[in-house]
Amino acid sequence: MLKKYKISYLFLLGLLAWLLIIVLRRKEIIIPYVNNYFTDLITVPMYCYLIEYVMNTVLGFQWKPNFQFVLTSVLYLSLLFEVVCPSISTRFTGDILDVVAYAVGGIIYYILKINNGILKQLIFK
Repeated sequence: MLKKYKISYLFLLGLLAWLLIIVLRRKEIIIPYVNNYFTDLITVPMYCYLIEYVMNTVLGFQWKPNFQFVLTSVLYLSLLFEVVCPSISTRFTGDILDVVAYAVGGIIYYILKINNGILKQLIFK
């Protein structure tokens, strides 16, 4: 019998946004900031959510990402996509603003998903 997996609507919305941007790129329709930085902004939150989802829902662990996980995710994705991939292929370009977008996405994920107690204190204080 198949398990029913409940996936976040925000994650699915992120996937839909990525697919839309890929289709627009192939049709040579470029929306400057969306094309350049939006995908990088949502990369870390989607990466962290996906790993948390697989660990907890698929593998059955009770695991919650912490600050160190988010930070190493930002570092890993930054090194991979901004240093390693550009050195291997001309399709990739290293850009410090992409690294900033990964970091901002990680901060947003940390505040909203992991440490929402801080956010609630700031809003309802």
